[in-house]
Amino acid sequence: MDFTPASDFSQVTYVPETVTDTAKIVVAGGFGVGKTTLIGSVSEVTPLRMEAPITVDSEGVDDLQGTPEKTATTVGMDFGRLQLGDQLMLYLFGLPGQARFQPIWEDLVEGALGCLVLADTRRLDACYSALELLENHGIPYAVALNAFPDAPTYDEGEVRQALALDEETLLTTCDARDRTSSLYALIGLVKHLLKQPIAAPMESQR
Repeated sequence: MDFTPASDFSQVTYVPETVTDTAKIVVAGGFGVGKTTLIGSVSEVTPLRMEAPITVDSEGVDDLQGTPEKTATTVGMDFGRLQLGDQLMLYLFGLPGQARFQPIWEDLVEGALGCLVLADTRRLDACYSALELLENHGIPYAVALNAFPDAPTYDEGEVRQALALDEETLLTTCDARDRTSSLYALIGLVKHLLKQPIAAPMESQR
């Protein structure tokens, strides 16, 4: 099945009558990996963002070594919406990156069809907690390496070994700032989910 966005990027507020199926997709990954950026780049509605300024209180709690320019962080969730084709609507939920928000992770992954895990090759270990959560909940996922300008590149085998990914897990790359690149990552995830032998049914709108 081929997926294309229903229309060019625009601020749509209603669900078109052609939509017959909806799916909850979560976007997970480490602190500062680009989850908020990716959802903002693809959402067809103004994204909901629950962010707070980073203050001195986070020193020793949040690791800012890889993201020294970051001034705000997600403390609840991000939310956006994306229509693929005429019939399928994705509801996107972005998880906060810090492991101290795991109780929120547990709530947000409930009922998810699948997950796109964003990873940064400069600190691949930052997504270990998210991967463990998904494995424990049996939620299928794909991994997308967010292409930061100064991030090192590794061959696929090295990345799979570092993240303990099996051969069936989709591994791709994207630029979370670029809508087209992010769309391809999400479309790849949906196609990957459709290949799963057992998958949660999409919710019908009819």
